[in-house]
Amino acid sequence: MRAHDADVIIAGAGMAGATLARLLKTGVDGLILPPPLCESPQVLAEVKAAGAAAVAVAPGMASTDMATIRIDNEAAALELTQHLLALGHKRFGFIKGHPNQTVSQQRLDGFMAALKAAGIPQEDIRVEQGYFTYRSGLEAAERLLAVEPRPTAIFAANDDMAAAAAGVAHRLGLDVPGDVSIVGFDDTSIADNIWPPLTTVHQPIAAMARAAVDLVLEEIRRHRDGGGEPRQLMHPHTLIVRDSSGPVAE
Repeated sequence: MRAHDADVIIAGAGMAGATLARLLKTGVDGLILPPPLCESPQVLAEVKAAGAAAVAVAPGMASTDMATIRIDNEAAALELTQHLLALGHKRFGFIKGHPNQTVSQQRLDGFMAALKAAGIPQEDIRVEQGYFTYRSGLEAAERLLAVEPRPTAIFAANDDMAAAAAGVAHRLGLDVPGDVSIVGFDDTSIADNIWPPLTTVHQPIAAMARAAVDLVLEEIRRHRDGGGEPRQLMHPHTLIVRDSSGPVAE
């Protein structure tokens, strides 16, 4: 970034508050904040207090304090759920993401909106809490698949939890997607490296990361010039249909 006369620090998700405070005291030019840092009240308060230029990558909401780059999580979840409805599914399970991230609720909202529009009754919908981790997906899928009649489709709020759900289904002797369709979200590397590969929503992380670098430089200039509003960018998502979703069994 020396060509732009700027230093950019990419704040890792595991960065502790004390580490971030030390960075801010050094007078860094810009910060790129991935989840969950981009929605941490403590982190956001410290960045704002320091007057640092920052870009939030994949937050749930726009911000008046910093630039953001995100997708429409609710619309993406609605589209993915409509895909399952088009395959004839009428009994659904949903594994929520971590409650400390806004996108968790947005993905659930899109899922529920699609089912409501399709007239799916509440008793045919089961929601279990997950935390965006593989282990939490295992535990949630075990609960979903232990109850009869079990769902014919499970929507997990990210690919790690969807992969875990597929593992539970296989262990129970269920065919995916013959007995249960399983879909994820984000299109991370695991989605195309399990069997069957996951139907999911592609979040263009590489493109968003490239845009974040350009945007944080823009934010640095905006802070130096003392004017304008931080830009809020919405990237398009893509539904990726693979072999983990199929028609409901007769």
